[in-house]
Amino acid sequence: MRKLWIIAVVSLVVVALAAAAAFAVDSTSFRMVRSQTAVANNCLQDARAHVDISTTATDQQIMDVTVNHAPKNTEFELFVTQQANAPFGISWYQSDFDTNNKGHGEVRARGIFSEELFAVAPGSVNAPQVDAADAETNPAFAPVHTYHLGLWFGSPEEAQAAGCPDNVTAFDGDHSAGIQAFSTRNFGALHGPLRQIQ
Repeated sequence: MRKLWIIAVVSLVVVALAAAAAFAVDSTSFRMVRSQTAVANNCLQDARAHVDISTTATDQQIMDVTVNHAPKNTEFELFVTQQANAPFGISWYQSDFDTNNKGHGEVRARGIFSEELFAVAPGSVNAPQVDAADAETNPAFAPVHTYHLGLWFGSPEEAQAAGCPDNVTAFDGDHSAGIQAFSTRNFGALHGPLRQIQ
């Protein structure tokens, strides 16, 4: 009887591991959707954003972000964020790109864009003062995973030209970007699409 019980437990463990593996992938494709602000202000209705991620032989990822039918000749800033919607949590600047005169733009990034992606600050230390908006020190925090993506307009003027609000946000190199244009809010707050990549 005990032998049968052990076999049953082992079988359940194997099934559970197989189910978990079914949800973990080494490549994925997904769409980004218009941000909450863009939807609330009825802008970017025809624009589309798409992401393809694949894992290399060295266990890094290649991430391709593409936009189509977006505002022409416009700069977008790509950030990895803790959550998809404001206030976004921990966020870091990954890349930027411009659309062409047909509203198409793309960028390729290489790095860790998987379930292992996180930021950590073991202690509070002095920070470089490059811009007036920069913090003098960082807060200390334990590891925090960042599984969402967001695209911001490069400037408030570009957002306004696209029919969106001209609010200023910190999401570019000199902290004077426009609003968030696209996000991965189509995924759960704690289950951003990068979490799928093993």
